[in-house]
Amino acid sequence: MRKKVTVVGAGNVGANCALRIANKELADVVLVDIMEGVPQGKGLDLLESGPVEGYDVMVTGANDYEPTANSDIVVITAGFPRKPGMSRDDLLMANYEIVKNATEQAVKYSPNAILILVTNPLDAMCWVAQQVSQFSKNRVIGMAGVLDTARYRTFVALELGVSVESISALVLGGHGDTMVPLPRLTTIGGIPLPELLPQDRIDAIVDRTRNGGAEIVKYLKTGSAYYAPSAATVEMVESILKDKKKVLPCAVCLEGEYGLDGLFVGVPVKLGVNGVEKVYTVELNDEEKAQLEKSAAAVRELIEVLKQKTGA
Repeated sequence: MRKKVTVVGAGNVGANCALRIANKELADVVLVDIMEGVPQGKGLDLLESGPVEGYDVMVTGANDYEPTANSDIVVITAGFPRKPGMSRDDLLMANYEIVKNATEQAVKYSPNAILILVTNPLDAMCWVAQQVSQFSKNRVIGMAGVLDTARYRTFVALELGVSVESISALVLGGHGDTMVPLPRLTTIGGIPLPELLPQDRIDAIVDRTRNGGAEIVKYLKTGSAYYAPSAATVEMVESILKDKKKVLPCAVCLEGEYGLDGLFVGVPVKLGVNGVEKVYTVELNDEEKAQLEKSAAAVRELIEVLKQKTGA
C-alpha cells in the first residue's frame, strides 16, 4: 500500500510540492484548497502527466478534508503570500486562522500524521499547529532551514564558481532576516569557507541569504518563491517516508537545547519515519550565540502577539 501525503494549499508552492512528490513516486497525493475546482483541476493535470513522466501515483484534489483521511504526512502551504514591502510579521494574524483551521481538519482525519509547515511567518505558524494539534514535538516540523541553507549554498557556489554539491553548510534560527548562517562551519570539498573568501565577501553572501526571499518577491512583484521552497519541503517528506534519517536544518520545538525552551527555531535534526528523531546541538561561539538569541527573540515576540490576540 502506497504512502499518502496531503498538501494543503494548491497554489504555486503546494502544486509544485505535489508535482515533485509524484515525480519521485513517494506517495499518493491529495491537494486541498478552498478554491472550488482549482485543486481538482491541478490534481487531474498532474495525474495526466504520469504516463509521460513515468510515475504511477494517484493525485487528486478536494475542497474538504475527508479524502485526506489516514495521510502519513500533511504539508500545510496555505496562506497569504508576502507582498513587496510586507514583513513576515505582517502575515501573522492573516495566516493564523488559515493554519489553525487547516491543522484542526488535518488532525481530525489523520490523527497519526506528521505535520510539515511551510506557511509564513514559519516559526510562529509551527507553534500554532502544535498548540492546535497537541502533537508531540517530533511530529510538527517547519520547513525553513533546508530552504535557507539551499540559498546560502547557491550564493557560495556562485561566488566561488564551484558545484553546489561540493558545499556543506548550515543555517540556524528563525526563518527571516534574523536567520543565522554559519560561515565558520561552511566547507567546500572539506575546505573551510573562511580560507577561500575574505570576510567582506562572506558578509555579503550572508546578507543576501537573509534577504533571499525578499529578493525574489521584489522580482516577481505579485508573489513569492515556490520552486526552491517546494524542493526543500519534498526533501523533508522523502527523508521521512523513506526513513533516510537525513540530518537537515528544520524548525522544531526546542526544550532546553541552545538555551531555548518552547520555541520553534531552526536547528539541525535527524528526520526519519518518526519525524524528528534527534536534535543536534552545535557548539556556537559568542557571536553566533548572540545572533541565535536575537533570532529566537524575534520568534518569541510573534508568539507573544499571538497569545495576546488569541488568548492561546
